[in-house]
Amino acid sequence: MQPHQRKPSWLRAKLPSGGNPIVTQQKHLHTHLTTVCEEARCPNMGECWNAGTATFMLMGDTCTRGCRFCSVKTAKRPPALDDKEPENLARTIKALNLKYVVLTTVDRDDLEDQGAEHICRCIDTIKESVPDILVEALVPDFQGNPDLIGQIVRSRADVVGHNVECVRRLTAKVRDARASYNQSLEVLRLLKSLKPSLYTKSSLMVGFGETDNEILASMSDIRRTGANFCTLGQYLQPDKTKLEVVEYIHPDKFKWYEQKGLEMGFEYVASGPLVRSSYQAGEHYLQAKLKSEGCH
Repeated sequence: MQPHQRKPSWLRAKLPSGGNPIVTQQKHLHTHLTTVCEEARCPNMGECWNAGTATFMLMGDTCTRGCRFCSVKTAKRPPALDDKEPENLARTIKALNLKYVVLTTVDRDDLEDQGAEHICRCIDTIKESVPDILVEALVPDFQGNPDLIGQIVRSRADVVGHNVECVRRLTAKVRDARASYNQSLEVLRLLKSLKPSLYTKSSLMVGFGETDNEILASMSDIRRTGANFCTLGQYLQPDKTKLEVVEYIHPDKFKWYEQKGLEMGFEYVASGPLVRSSYQAGEHYLQAKLKSEGCH
């Protein structure tokens, strides 16, 4: 298949109105935090900002890996971690009166613990400041280190996700060489085996040239780790230095993926052209489910 250059009508997202409320609040509180909304050029900025929600990106705005789909800056040795980030996060989230927050991260292969302790501090500080909040943590692979994954499991996160990102065949083309398909599946398996009651989640991007059978196989692989939730969305080229889109998937096909995922046993599948791993509609579902089960 040849790369498609023109976006179809169903990929038109609303532009943000009134600016980013998270940035506005940070200026008021004199804090500095990074949101994945802007760093990863998320197409849902308008929808989420207008609703007063966002996903925070921990450990700075520079990643040690260079995945070919991602617009986040890369460097072998990013700046030092901000010791004030946990407290600044908690203050901002409390001021925004959020009920459900998603924390994603860059990879920090340069650190001895790859940032595991810092991530846990952020989660636990938020929970101490806002006891009723639900926290979803989207974590890196920690190079498959079970001790570091165990630290995340012992945090107070309500949902922990790790993204497989794409089908097995295309992993080497799409992701950094230090990431692997099997390693990501092992992270998901470890999360669930170390704490079976923990809700786990993963995400796939489509449009790289994969087949339906490959997508279904990856969804099945994710489900076999015990993952409860799955999201699927359209890959969009963030800039000309990144991989081109091979195919724009029609919304009807995303509905089909959703149905197949539910048949596999996922409790929830968010599947659509603009769906991302930290998608607002999914957060609404998870918030209602976790609250109904008394998770805090």
